[in-house]
Amino acid sequence: MYFCRANIAKRMTITQLLTPKERTTQISVAMIWLFHISGALGILYGNREFFLQTTPINLFFTLVLLFVNLKNPDRRMARAAILAFTLGMLVEILGVNYGLIFGSYSYGENLGVKILGVPVLIGANWVMLSFITGAMGDALFRNNKLLAAISGAVLMVLIDLVIEPVAPIFDYWTFTEHVAPLSNYIGWFLVALPIQLGVQYWIREKEYTFSAHLVLVHFLFFGVFALQ
Repeated sequence: MYFCRANIAKRMTITQLLTPKERTTQISVAMIWLFHISGALGILYGNREFFLQTTPINLFFTLVLLFVNLKNPDRRMARAAILAFTLGMLVEILGVNYGLIFGSYSYGENLGVKILGVPVLIGANWVMLSFITGAMGDALFRNNKLLAAISGAVLMVLIDLVIEPVAPIFDYWTFTEHVAPLSNYIGWFLVALPIQLGVQYWIREKEYTFSAHLVLVHFLFFGVFALQ
């Protein structure tokens, strides 16, 4: 499979995509793998509650690393971040308080400070997931923003699919039915799609390598616990 890097004519292999070239990216990639591997080992074999309670710190630090690695941040990129945060928080508040869009669920205590029942870091997580999946969508369909947005939204749903079985165990959130309903995944796609369109049209130059590693980290970290 080949990927096209923004503003570069030659195609990029998966190996090239995953190989950090800049020093900042190399350090950032090493840190997210170190933190998530350490966290997984700590949850499995160490002080489970301690490592789960550090989730807000890990999420915040990962978001900071993402923004450190973004290419040429500008007002248009800020618009995409504001859209993802605002729309993400709005639909989560509607979901938690009225059971709309995703189904009936509530958040636990391991994601930090809440606004109207929704952790603030969930809004930040919408930004992070939108940016990294949007970069992967752009890598797949560089010359078609609509297909890039659709593929980014699908990838967000796939990440949620892996996280959902683990979320109640980690006291992140719990659905009333104890299992995420089909409406949750449909809702994720429908909410993610306009955000992805914003990412594709507003962010001129995507960051691929750190984003690719962070997508892999999500699948592997939560996949380990989902398979238990």
